[in-house]
Amino acid sequence: MAEKKLKTTVEFRVEFYDVDSMKVAWHGNYVKYMEVARCALLAKMKYDYFAMEKSGFAWPVVDMHIRYLRPMIFMQKIRAEVTLEEYEVCMKLSYKFFDAETGTLLCKAESMQMAVNMKTLESYMVCPPCFVECVREALAAEENG
Repeated sequence: MAEKKLKTTVEFRVEFYDVDSMKVAWHGNYVKYMEVARCALLAKMKYDYFAMEKSGFAWPVVDMHIRYLRPMIFMQKIRAEVTLEEYEVCMKLSYKFFDAETGTLLCKAESMQMAVNMKTLESYMVCPPCFVECVREALAAEENG
């Protein structure tokens, strides 16, 4: 049986300041939308940026891929789904962005982040135990209801 993965969903609207003159979301803003989804997942894990800082680790992005399928347009309601695909070696996330009204898939993306000890600036080749524990507690909380 495959291991259960931690997921969350967040909704937002494409705002005026995110679009170009054709009322289409500028491609660079998709990274911001990924961050919105990632922050929702981190909050679910009780490992938001304040907890991250307290733990002594930062998590820079080391790899990212975005596949634009259909444009996001001004005032469109978007449903972003983010899944934690890997959490023992690195934080690998997958994202899917849908039109919240029709369910049409608009974009797929992935990001990978690695832990960096902020005191030594050493990059970790495995995730620190504090992060792994947060993931496991969040997964257990989902199972128990």
